Amino acid sequence: MVKLKIRSEILKNIRIVGVLFLCLLAIAGIRAFTLQIIQAEWLRERLEEQTMKKEVLSNKRGTLYDATGVELAVNLDVDSLYARPRQILDKTETAQQLSTILGISRDKLLSLLRSKQSFVWLRRKLTPDQAEKVKALKMSGLGFIRESQRFYPHRELAGQVLGYVGIDCQGLEGIERAFDRQIKGTSGFVLVHRDALGQGLFPEGIKKVDAIRGYDLVLTIDKNIQYIAEKELQAAVTNARAKGGLALVMDPRTGAVLAMAVAPAFNPNQGPQESGHTWKNRAITDVFEPGSIFKPIVVGSALEEGLVKPGDLYHCENGSYCIGKRIIHDVHPHGLLSVTEVIKYSSNIGASKIAQHLGKERFYQYIRKFGFGQLSGIELPGEVSGSVPPSSQWRDINLSTISFGQGISVTALQVAAAYSAIANNGVLMRPYLVKRIQDEQGGVIQESVPQAVRRVLSERTARLLKDMLVTVTQQGGTGQKAVVEGFDVAGKTGTAQKIAAHGKGYSDKCIASFVGFVPAQDPKLTIIVVIDEPRGVTYGGVVAAPAFSKMAQQILWYQRIYPESLFQKTIQDPEWRETRGLDPGKEKQG
Repeated sequence: MVKLKIRSEILKNIRIVGVLFLCLLAIAGIRAFTLQIIQAEWLRERLEEQTMKKEVLSNKRGTLYDATGVELAVNLDVDSLYARPRQILDKTETAQQLSTILGISRDKLLSLLRSKQSFVWLRRKLTPDQAEKVKALKMSGLGFIRESQRFYPHRELAGQVLGYVGIDCQGLEGIERAFDRQIKGTSGFVLVHRDALGQGLFPEGIKKVDAIRGYDLVLTIDKNIQYIAEKELQAAVTNARAKGGLALVMDPRTGAVLAMAVAPAFNPNQGPQESGHTWKNRAITDVFEPGSIFKPIVVGSALEEGLVKPGDLYHCENGSYCIGKRIIHDVHPHGLLSVTEVIKYSSNIGASKIAQHLGKERFYQYIRKFGFGQLSGIELPGEVSGSVPPSSQWRDINLSTISFGQGISVTALQVAAAYSAIANNGVLMRPYLVKRIQDEQGGVIQESVPQAVRRVLSERTARLLKDMLVTVTQQGGTGQKAVVEGFDVAGKTGTAQKIAAHGKGYSDKCIASFVGFVPAQDPKLTIIVVIDEPRGVTYGGVVAAPAFSKMAQQILWYQRIYPESLFQKTIQDPEWRETRGLDPGKEKQG
């Protein structure tokens, strides 16, 4: 009996152990099923998060070219320095040695090296010298990743037009910003398995997606024309001891901008931190009262309306003219002047009387038709529209002062476009800077086509106005220093007081300007030169006109546009003909 009882207890215990074992086995099976089937995807993701890292491959921006195919902005491959803090034993010594090479304080580097993160950037985009010196240290825990850096090989040339990029090669200003989506391309990445110490298990990664290069841009800017504009502008600013200046060269037939220069210059390789506000493209961001360069707008409007003829006479009150309680003055007193002479001698009183004849509403409408008070549509960020008060707000004195460029604000680009409309037989063209967008092989993605905005003046009125503007650069005119040897130049001088700093009244500082086109009867170039705060003599005809002349002369010769008189002289010169294989009197037959 006792044996049977003991045996029964043993079997009972075995059954209990067996049941417990089966339960444990079932639990293990359920757990295994949960881990391997139900939670498999979740666990795989957690594992990848801990052991797999995605390292971004910098995108390659497209190249910026000038109109002739010269590279203006390119990419360079440079080293960026990172650290894996857990692998660096002597962090203090490492920070000390890197500090002198990188130009970063020891304390800042030490803070980065003591980070709990497995990866920290120490310095992005090292100079070749810095990279070489760090590599020579052969320190553990430091590494390099090759990144793309934007480089502008011509330094300051067209710096404000091109703009600049950020540390991750994103466009921040200028063309770089305006066309960032097209230029920037797409970043790639490498998936890398890492162990507990952060070391890569597979040097090449387990998956790689290459970065896609962005499109290239071909600009309308011509490097040589840009150089001429910048050189002569800087010389004019220096000679006038001025605060700064700007110049713009445009093809009036198409609206293509051939040069856009700003002084002081800006080097995009340095970025805005080291350059102050010189990165601003003042040709589109800064406004000024145009002064006398606005007079052709009122005269052209009155001609178009049939209210005046070039020979009509206006009495200019011997230099002093009352409108209500206000007095308008001319720099030089005049009596009777024809409409043409009002332009030639730049009479404020004459322009005022023509504006009164035209009337507020009609004058306002023409100002708008010429493109003032609105954006031009050029492909650059930061353009401002200037200010043209609605005619309903004008008093009689406003009608008069606006006729000679006071009481409104404009940009240099707007003025250049308006004069180009006169040069282009009365048709206003949209200014543009990008000739085409193309892929790396040169295949055209998008090509710009010149766009007419509207007809502002009839061809007849435009021809009359051209003839009147030519007299400005002839004997007795205010713009004689703008003369280009061998060519007729049509243009206008301007000297305008700057608004006082407190916003009321005018200061003693001036804007001096000259804008015109050449050759006058078949214009190929429109050029505006604006000098900000010249010292001493401040007249546009003295300060800005000579720069116009020098720019125009060099650009015309560069474009192989020669005076007809020079051609006639040289073609008849026996020596000239002989050097070109043309024996005088013995031209080849057939």
